[in-house]
Amino acid sequence: MKLILVSIFACFAAVFQSAGGFLPGIGYFLSPLATAPILLCAMFSIPFGVMAYFLTMMLLFILQPTELIIFPFTTGLLGLGIGASFSFFRKRISIIAAGAIVLVLGIMSLLYIFHFPILGPVVSGSFSFLAAGSIFLFTFLYSWLWVEISFILFHRLKRMMI
Repeated sequence: MKLILVSIFACFAAVFQSAGGFLPGIGYFLSPLATAPILLCAMFSIPFGVMAYFLTMMLLFILQPTELIIFPFTTGLLGLGIGASFSFFRKRISIIAAGAIVLVLGIMSLLYIFHFPILGPVVSGSFSFLAAGSIFLFTFLYSWLWVEISFILFHRLKRMMI
């Protein structure tokens, strides 16, 4: 039963992530929602979160291969990082910081290791502390938003299961 739930969450994550390619415009607003299924799976169990993360990557390879480089380093990694940090940390600030650090590492590796212009022309190909600080500030606020959303989702799902 749990494996079926993980596969359903992975399907939702793959559909949300690939929505930007299928539905230009509104799909770009749906694409960040790919974080939620991975986050919920990782909150329930870290191995299930990792399974959903890799299963989503396999589904994206079939559905939308162009999203395959973005998901593992941004939305999927954020969901996995925040979901796993719920098991390790109790304070919200620690969970938020862990999610922000994981997302910063993902974005920085895309920008400066793989030279993939994930932020478009806003950030140049050479490293700058101003860009890194701006990215960290954005990821901290974005992680904070997802931690608050995850608390709401988790409590609602918990109430539905009881």
